[in-house]
Amino acid sequence: MTTAFFSHDDCQKHIMGPDHPESPERLAAIISYIADTGVAQQLDWVRPEEITRDQLTMVHPEGYLHQLDLMEPARGRVFTDPDTALTPDTLRAARLAAGSCVQAVDMVLSSQVTNAFVCARPPGHHAERSKSMGFCFYNNIALAAKRALNFHGLERIAIVDFDVHQGNGTVDIVQGDERILMCSSFQHPFYPHSHVHRLASNIINTPIAADTSAADYRRQIEAGWLHALQNFRPQLVLVSAGFDGHRQDPMAELNLEAADYRWLTDLLTSVAHDHANDRLISTLEGGYHLRALAESVNAHLEGLLAIG
Repeated sequence: MTTAFFSHDDCQKHIMGPDHPESPERLAAIISYIADTGVAQQLDWVRPEEITRDQLTMVHPEGYLHQLDLMEPARGRVFTDPDTALTPDTLRAARLAAGSCVQAVDMVLSSQVTNAFVCARPPGHHAERSKSMGFCFYNNIALAAKRALNFHGLERIAIVDFDVHQGNGTVDIVQGDERILMCSSFQHPFYPHSHVHRLASNIINTPIAADTSAADYRRQIEAGWLHALQNFRPQLVLVSAGFDGHRQDPMAELNLEAADYRWLTDLLTSVAHDHANDRLISTLEGGYHLRALAESVNAHLEGLLAIG
């Protein structure tokens, strides 16, 4: 058994502008760094396929999907919100990112691999059921959850989101579904300024104040999540892995380092070990300082490989 690493060159063709932080260089930096550290050689590399239309409709209504199709330009860019642009290559990249998550679920739940990391873009956790925003078009982690529940017949799934921005889209989609426990940490008050207080019983929000120390962050996460996750006994752990809480990241004001992401990974793999036969899938969300992103992902992968 091993750790699968999902990657596709076409995910780097989606370019929202020369100065946009959600850039193709994010994937290139990760892949180059893990090659230098030797981690890349320990992974089972998978070239994903696009998600199907039927699979997308597990989460997103056909009307929303059709609207995105109509907006996709033949050239140039069309903005769906001030920060989020469609280009001629966007939806192909988004289908590959979402398809990676669905394919990872199939591989992990069929015991082809122990766990998986999806190194793809665009990210997904801000995409609501019928709304693109925050660089996101399809909600990759929610699609993975619905695949595991509806196709593979699991009864309990944990979604853990440690991106510095709250995964409002995931909350919008999974709130009230008692088959899913979602634990989310995020800087607060901060973008997207929603879904913080409208809580369903299956959502555990852990808002983190700006400038919180890494040690305090760890204490709040352990207190907020660990007991709930252990009591829930998830059969699969899904992770929205955003690395923009790093102290060097230009998009936020937390103080995490690569070692803190390894600590988070170890906490989540321990839950997966105790209840899910080590089955864990994580997908890349944020992280915009290229060196810090690459170092943090490398630490995350080392944690996955320690189990896989």
